[in-house]
Amino acid sequence: MENDLLGRLIIDIEGTNLTHEEKFILSTPQVGGVILFSRNIASVNQVKSLCMEIHSVDSNLLVAVDQEGGRVQRLKKGYTSLPSMQELSSYIFQKKKEELGFAIDLGWLMASEVIASGLDISFAPVLDLDDSRSSIIGDRSIGDNPDVVIRIASAFIEGMNQAGMQATGKHFPGHGGIYADSHLTFSQDSRSLSELESHDLLPFDALKHQLGAVMTAHISFLNIDTKIATFSTFWLQNILRNKIGFSGVILSDDLSMKGTDYVGDIKAKVKKALQSGCDMVLICNDRPAAMEAINFMEEEKISQSHKATKLKASQSISWADLENDARRKDIIGKLNTI
Repeated sequence: MENDLLGRLIIDIEGTNLTHEEKFILSTPQVGGVILFSRNIASVNQVKSLCMEIHSVDSNLLVAVDQEGGRVQRLKKGYTSLPSMQELSSYIFQKKKEELGFAIDLGWLMASEVIASGLDISFAPVLDLDDSRSSIIGDRSIGDNPDVVIRIASAFIEGMNQAGMQATGKHFPGHGGIYADSHLTFSQDSRSLSELESHDLLPFDALKHQLGAVMTAHISFLNIDTKIATFSTFWLQNILRNKIGFSGVILSDDLSMKGTDYVGDIKAKVKKALQSGCDMVLICNDRPAAMEAINFMEEEKISQSHKATKLKASQSISWADLENDARRKDIIGKLNTI
């Protein structure tokens, strides 16, 4: 059905409500979603109003946010302060028994607050394996042990699903093995495929049926494929789709990041990301680039996608009901003891 189709571009907006220009941009067939940043967020009620504005342009538009917990939490005022994933892992394994039920509860709480604000997805959880190697991942990672990451992430995703949210595993095939930050520079990892298959790829493989989406890493594994994973048919088709068997949505990380600049302008980036196998691409904090991408996708007659609609929240939640929810109160009480 036509109304099940979504554009393949996710963009950002400037402020706490939509400008006339942004309403026009969001109405274009090439745009399928909006990602909110801290500058777009003032309060729970303001976020709810903003999401209503976005959906008044097109009710199918995805609205996303990075609400991982710890230092990557965009929704703050009026929202529960969430621990980082590494803090969650430490809490669970400090106990005599593994309290994976708390990971389920935390996933439910995060997703419930996001959905009750009118959004569809938080790009979470981070599945990168890291224990302080990476300058950008660090405590965003559950840890460096694949089995631990799989168990805790699986529980966290179960909680997200209970609230009606699909999970997004990031950053495939693994961003935690190097110090460099692909936001700032072209980044290379020298490990072999066998090393990655026995370590970094394990969470993506184990959780492939639980993940609604996977977000790519702007990392070049130079001894495997010199292209960064976002632009690599080898990584996205041969490994993720065919070998691992992932059938969900593949999202590029932000194409405005410096780690993508080596291929050329935004048109080249969008073209390569879509050709490699990305279902949707993100362009953030660069309005001219977003406009150029929209024009390019229109000129090239880039088709819309049915697949991305699967990331819409599957149920609605009232913020008033959530505030009085006994489960939420219990989780917040436990968080106060961490």
